[in-house]
Amino acid sequence: MKRLGYVLLVGLGVAVTAGAANAQETIRVGVVRSMANGALLMAQEKGYFKDAGIKLELETLQSAATGMAGLAQGQLNIIAGGVSAGYFNALEKKLPVMITIDRVSTPIGHDLMIRPDLKDQIKSLKDFKGKTIASNAPGAITTYEIGKLLETAGLTIRDVEIKNMPFGQYAVALQNKAVDGVLAIPPFTYSLEENKLALPFAKPDELIKPQPMTIAVNLINTDWAKPRQKTVQNFYVAMLRGVRDYCNAYHGGANRKEMIDLLISSKTETRSELLNKYPWPARNLSGKLSSASLLDVQDWFLKNKLITAKLPIEQLVDYSYSDFAQQKLGPFELQNKASKIPGCR
Repeated sequence: MKRLGYVLLVGLGVAVTAGAANAQETIRVGVVRSMANGALLMAQEKGYFKDAGIKLELETLQSAATGMAGLAQGQLNIIAGGVSAGYFNALEKKLPVMITIDRVSTPIGHDLMIRPDLKDQIKSLKDFKGKTIASNAPGAITTYEIGKLLETAGLTIRDVEIKNMPFGQYAVALQNKAVDGVLAIPPFTYSLEENKLALPFAKPDELIKPQPMTIAVNLINTDWAKPRQKTVQNFYVAMLRGVRDYCNAYHGGANRKEMIDLLISSKTETRSELLNKYPWPARNLSGKLSSASLLDVQDWFLKNKLITAKLPIEQLVDYSYSDFAQQKLGPFELQNKASKIPGCR
């Protein structure tokens, strides 16, 4: 895992004095590179976490699946990433982890993409039979998405070869023809298309049910959270303040340029023109995720033998933090009321 805390604090111009740092509680957060991190970046830039008495230490993760051990062992306090088979397996083993809030909601902007040289060979999802598709980690949510897309054409995940690699390695794998397709997320979808390394082919937003989809979340270490409930509640109030800022920028509000500048300075994306050209993944303003979607993810992992037990929704999610933050913040007012863009409302 690569430490991002210094980059973000310096890159975003956040100065933390020794005295202030001593007065704040440090929370270690693992994040998967995603456009959705704009909410966290804005909350940090605006001082929402500082106001809550919190200092963040951020670390990048290949996926939430690969960061699950660090969360369960207390090396990380919170993870922001995709729902993975590793999460359900951790709960079965009674490890101290729990989903708290939604991180990406419909429309998610994910895409099953193919190599341009295959456009005459792969014309429908049925044509993926025997092909190789990249997913970002074993048992990651992208594997679920690939499987669900294939099932709409009568195929299963066993009809393709899955190659696991970080999102950042997709470009090289496509160039070297090591894979035929990839399940990519923003901002990787933007650069792959712009650099003509991959063509959009099938969108989970259009084909996967139920919706809205719960594919990315926040998770906490419950042993760490139990004795510091007020701190964790304050974290999520600050986080959802950032989500509101993100959603205003998403809909073309006055802070859109500021959000884009943060995404560029944090190296979430390097080309501002792409952030202006392509749609962003949505977020749920309340932080409350879709229980129907999460249960479907669990069912799919169980059916495909990536997990071995099925748990009820009350054992999968702690809704108390999103409820607390929503009550604390009150109603949301969209700045650009003329926006017709779906999601983030």
